[in-house]
Amino acid sequence: MAPGPPQKQGLYDPRFEHDACGVGFVVDVKGRKSNSIIRQSLQVLLNLEHRGACGSEANSGDGAGILIQIPHHFFARQSESLGIDLPQYGHYGVGMVFLPVDDASRQGCERFLERIVDEEGQTVLGWRTVPTDDSSLGPTAKASRPVVRQIFIGRTGDVADNNAFERRLYIIRKRIESAVKNSGMAGAAQFYIVSMSYKTLVYKGMLTSPQLGAFYPDLSDDSMGTALALVHSRFSTNTFPSWARAHPYRYLAHNGEINTLRGNVNWMRARESMFKSRLFGPEISKILPVIDAEGSDTAMFDNVLEMLTLTGRSLAHAMMMMIPEPWSGHESMSEEKKAFYEFHSCLMEPWDGPASIAFTDGVRIGAVLDRNGLRPSRYYVTRDDLVIMASEVGVLDIPAERILRKGRLQPGRMLLVDTELGRIVDDDELKHQIAAEHPYRNWLTQNIVRLDELPDPLSIYPPDHDTVLSRQEAFGYSKEDLRIILGPMARNANEPIGSMGSDIPLAVLSERPQLLYNYFKQLFAQVTNPPVDAIREELIMSADTTIGPEANMLEPAPECARQIKMPSPILSNEDLERLRRLDGSGSRYGSRGFKSITLRILYEVAAGGAGLRRAIDELCAAAADSIRAGYEIIVLSDRRIDADQAPIPALLAVSAIHHHLIRGHPHPGRPHS
Repeated sequence: MAPGPPQKQGLYDPRFEHDACGVGFVVDVKGRKSNSIIRQSLQVLLNLEHRGACGSEANSGDGAGILIQIPHHFFARQSESLGIDLPQYGHYGVGMVFLPVDDASRQGCERFLERIVDEEGQTVLGWRTVPTDDSSLGPTAKASRPVVRQIFIGRTGDVADNNAFERRLYIIRKRIESAVKNSGMAGAAQFYIVSMSYKTLVYKGMLTSPQLGAFYPDLSDDSMGTALALVHSRFSTNTFPSWARAHPYRYLAHNGEINTLRGNVNWMRARESMFKSRLFGPEISKILPVIDAEGSDTAMFDNVLEMLTLTGRSLAHAMMMMIPEPWSGHESMSEEKKAFYEFHSCLMEPWDGPASIAFTDGVRIGAVLDRNGLRPSRYYVTRDDLVIMASEVGVLDIPAERILRKGRLQPGRMLLVDTELGRIVDDDELKHQIAAEHPYRNWLTQNIVRLDELPDPLSIYPPDHDTVLSRQEAFGYSKEDLRIILGPMARNANEPIGSMGSDIPLAVLSERPQLLYNYFKQLFAQVTNPPVDAIREELIMSADTTIGPEANMLEPAPECARQIKMPSPILSNEDLERLRRLDGSGSRYGSRGFKSITLRILYEVAAGGAGLRRAIDELCAAAADSIRAGYEIIVLSDRRIDADQAPIPALLAVSAIHHHLIRGHPHPGRPHS
């Protein structure tokens, strides 16, 4: 059986895989390492067994795993028998690697990994085959089981400190991941780096909760100690399990899904051309692309969290960027926190979806809920300085007299335990410190332009009632659209009431011409969630959006906020004219002037499909030329259609330009269109 999920085929696409699982952690607040933390975490995992899943074989699980701190004492005891001269903690990293079963392929993968380590100026100290016991595994899990080995990488003298070494290990792993995907290397499907760090180590696999401890005897060794342990039991909702897709990943595990994934991934890819980092310097290109497009939604979230943390932001700061608490309608939130969230909304869209996310960098460990609080989680704090957090209560049997306090995660609030400081960091203290790092409000005041601050248009296109019928026909409106949808909306100012769910036949199955938009559907959660009402729940909902040239999101600076802020993505004719008339003078806004250009998205009807393709190519070239000429906002207009000129579907035009600009990188500051 081939390892991992099937390739894209028929109606199945691995990009749509999501999870709904059990997650938890145990941490000694004072940072005291012991094997008891691992034992208790495995017990948490056992008590979350119902959250995991298996196939028709009860002993082939969807996945289970544990993330711990590097057990230096354990490895020091092992090093003598392995013939490895192990340096002190922090001066070596450990890579947990899944390798092909075939000896020749495995050795080829190992040589490849060693070569990349050498090219990055580090030293391979040796390998260790991780003891495993697959006697409890079912046939499916056994058939795809990889060889599990650990590589020890020594830190060389030119690496300045621990953080620089962690970045070097990150570069090594990213280079290997990118090269393997394009190499056609034998056994590449089973070659996967589970973790590579001087701080953390991940044991995981296509296992059920009870199988994890039995499969990895290392975990029961008394000398294997950690002060924190993050565990996860996977229920791969509507997906295929695999060894690589078990959680935890390198920084996190969660028990939900990210609904905004497609947009998050596309925008991250678009911004990579602007990346500059004082920490990585010219080597920033080695970590691109940031997101592994073949990963699950959790893996992609983990990719971005890891990148933001290693490029200089604290773990909590990065989480606040990716899952911001509701802020725009929050009356009691401090101005500095609001400024923080507003500034970072110019850099990144929220990663939204029902999820309870646990995260760690090996020193700090914490958890946060999605902004709507759709995935509850509970935690206990004991009198002997343990914190137990999980997706539900009852994961550990803690006597009542040991419990100091208990609570639940709240939307927008972060639970963070810092083992270096030896305490739980209060949410208010944590976020005040992060929000005060830079004068975000001043940066916004100096750079953000509100849409209503733009000059009033001298003229706008007047309604053309004489041609309304021909335009309705050209843009695909039907009598049903007018009678059932647009008419009630215009009369009652309400959305039309339809069926429970979507009963519209798929456009791809239709024998009649369809609008391009009809071929696409919104991606909804695959698990049951309560409905969200944007009007009644305006505290957590916001329609605000910004447009303007993108900046380098890795280094916060005032110019990152140089945007035009709109209260809604839906524009009136007057608002659109405000944007179309921007001439770059900046006379009313100092240095904040913007310059826009309007490009026509029409093509010759008589030229047919070839004419449409030619018009799109010319449109993309014109957009790139406009950017080189200093235009920052591109308005695409399909006005002036007639019997000879037909509109290019706006969805096709926008996406074509977007991807053309990503491929071409014509300018370090890409505009919005």
